Parts: sequence; structure tokens; C-alpha cells
Amino acid sequence: MSRRTAIRHTTRPIALLWLVAAVSGRALAHGGSLRGASESLSVPLWLFLLTGGGVVSASFLLASFVTDRALVRAIHEWRRLAGTSVDGLVTAARAGGVLALVGIVAGGLLGPSDARRNVAIIVVWVGWWAGYTTSVYLVGNTWTVLNPWRTIADFVRLFFPSREVGYPERLGAWPSVAGLLALVWVEVVSPLADDAELLVGVILLYSVVTLAGAVTFGTDRWFATVDPVARVFRYYGRVAPIRRTDSGFEFRLPGARLTETKLVTGRDEVAFVVALLWVTTYDGFVSTPLWADITGAASGVGLPLRLAYIGALLGGYALFLGVYRVAVRLARRTADTYLTPDEISRRFAPSLLPIAAGYHLAHYLSYFLELSPTLFGVLSSPLDPPQAVVLVLPSWFGGLNMTFVLLGHLLAVWVAHATAYDLFPGRLQAVRSQYPLVAVMILYTMTSMWIVSQPSLVPPSA
Repeated sequence: MSRRTAIRHTTRPIALLWLVAAVSGRALAHGGSLRGASESLSVPLWLFLLTGGGVVSASFLLASFVTDRALVRAIHEWRRLAGTSVDGLVTAARAGGVLALVGIVAGGLLGPSDARRNVAIIVVWVGWWAGYTTSVYLVGNTWTVLNPWRTIADFVRLFFPSREVGYPERLGAWPSVAGLLALVWVEVVSPLADDAELLVGVILLYSVVTLAGAVTFGTDRWFATVDPVARVFRYYGRVAPIRRTDSGFEFRLPGARLTETKLVTGRDEVAFVVALLWVTTYDGFVSTPLWADITGAASGVGLPLRLAYIGALLGGYALFLGVYRVAVRLARRTADTYLTPDEISRRFAPSLLPIAAGYHLAHYLSYFLELSPTLFGVLSSPLDPPQAVVLVLPSWFGGLNMTFVLLGHLLAVWVAHATAYDLFPGRLQAVRSQYPLVAVMILYTMTSMWIVSQPSLVPPSA
């Protein structure tokens, strides 16, 4: 394929994005908290979105000038080791994880019914999903130690050993994909953020399924393959600079571990990476005015809202996955390689993880900081907490949300660039292979920035 033909094929998606943005008209871009306390920026929405897409495009052009394989390899292989023993801390952390689980269940049942004062709701959504998850991709994955279900399963198997059942290999990681989508759907369509008893019930149900699976198939197999929460944190942990090793801690540049060849090994794991990217986007999308208009129209024609929510979840996921697969096939053509689409797909899939992390940070950092005084209040007195206190963030904080989205995409572009130079022998092959993938990243960037720019509404109840 000629260079002119390759460029023509790969610029079509970019041209389409420009057309969509150009007909979007003028709107107010809201830079700020995703909870609705945002300051409006009087700029055309199309210009705001194209600026984000242009930054990603420019980063690709700059990265394409770095063609020295030795330099790229040196950047990703750079590391520092710290030989520190934390065995005692690990034991305490495991016990702390189990105590936290017990405290959440007990506090959810015995604490106040007010969602802003119930320890289960505040700790799960503010402390764990917003705050702790952020620490996983910014610092390192500690879930392998803190995971209370793994600690309990290991304890059960220690005192009540049983013969493990072989895990069906044909299932692979597909149960974790289904589990992640199901958990997000339940979180969106049900009042889990307001009903402590319902939240405790979901936690107990998850506990039964997880412990039964871990005891049956073995803890290593279950939490490495099936459990969606453990897989989320494992993938996010690969974005982080710190990893615990047998001899201490290893420090590497953020995202450096994402180029490892065995991080994603098959279509099932590629599907999970895309699902992780999509559910983070979906969680923000259902809080936008556009979704409120869609659900309003659905109610008007008698369509059940639960069906609308699950249709959007599955349809959006199919769209994200389909767009990525099309980009992979185009990358194979533009690179003019004999590598299979599956090989290209699994090697480039980890480059999507910084996008998911950047969007999660933009989506939840404001939320965590605003409710952090409430979190400390319920932790100080779980059964009789003080009144909820919300921290008011300065107006300029909204600009950070946009910055987090862009930083995630810039890191994704660099990871894809390093992967291409590790995968393809020719320099021109490596550059050409990235054309369709960068186009997809631009699409993801503009989608994320559009969602972040919208005022946040409470999703219509299903």
C-alpha cells in the first residue's frame, strides 16, 4: 500500500470527527466539578473539542520524531529498586482489609439512613471507588494485599482444604467482562448510592459468589481470571510507577509496564480493557443532559428505562469495541505487516488504559475532594457521624479535569508509539501502524472531553 493511500484511509475517521464537531454549534463548555458545581466557559463547543483532539494529534507528531529504538527501549526499561521488607505491614494490611469489609457491612446496617452520613455509602463510593482507585493508577496496586475476599478465601482453604476444580479454559476472562458490565449496570440503574441496605446486600451477594468461586477454582485462578474488581486494579496498577516485588519495590516511569508483551494475552482480555474504558465513559454519560433527553423520549414512547440503560451500556460497549477492532485492521493494512489482527490488537490494547485512568481521575477527583470532610467525619464516628460537610473547590479546578483527560491520552499515545517500535521491525511501519489507532484515541479524547464539559445531572431513576 502506498503512503498516499494509507494516509487517505486513516484520515477519514479524523475528517469525520471534524465534521461532527463543526456541526455541533455553539455551546457552553463547563470546566469544573462533575457534580454540577461548575463554572461555564463561553467558548464554542466544537473549538473546545477540536483543541483536545489537536493536542493528541500534535503529541503523535512529536512522538513520531523519536525513532531511536534504543532510546525508546531505555525509557521504558529504566527502573530503580528499593530493597525494603514490608512483610509485617502486609499482614496488618490483610487484616485491615477484612476489618474494613466487616465495618462497611455493619455500618451500612446500623448507621443512619441518610446517605451522606452512612459509613457504607461514603466509604464505598468516596473512599474506595473514588479515592482508593485513584491511588492504584497514580501510585501502585495494593489491592492484592488489601483484598478482603482473597484473605478470607486463603484462610478458608488453609483450614478446610479441598480439591480444586479445573477452571474451564474456554471461558478465559469473559466472565470478568460480563461481571464488570453487570456491576456498572446495577450501580447505575439502582439506588446503590443512596440505599445503604441495598448496597450491603449487593456486597454480601458479591462476597458469596467470590468466595465460592475462589474456594472452588483456587484463589490465584479466580482473582487472576474471573474477578472483575481484581482485574480492574491489576490493569490500573500497570499504569502506576511503583510495583511491589519479592525483594522490595520497583519504580518505573508511569505507563512503562504497559508495553510488556504478556500483559494482554487474548481477545477476552482485549475485550476487558475496552470494557474498562467504556464503563468509565458510560458512568459519566448517563449524568449528562443529553442522556436525560434520551430517557425522557424513551419514557414518552413507553420504553422501560431499565431497557434504555442496558441498551446504552451494551450498545456503547459494542461501538467502542467495534471501533477499536476496525482501527486494528486498518493498522495492519497501513503497516503492511503479516502480523495477525489478534496479535496487533492485544499488543496495543494496554495503550488504552491511561485513557481510562485519566478519565477516571477527571471524573472522580473533584467528587473525592468535595466529600473528603464527610468521609473523615463518618470514619471518626461511624454509628453517629456529624452532619455532612462538602468542600467547595475553586473555579479553576475545573481546568484540571480537562488536563487529566488530556494527560491520559498523551500517555496513551506514547505507550502506543513505544509498542509499535517494539512490534514492527521497520521505522516507517511503526509510524504508519499508529495512524488508525491515534484516530481512535482522538475520538475517545473528544468523547471524554465532551462528557467532562457537560453539567452533571442526577441520572433518571430506572
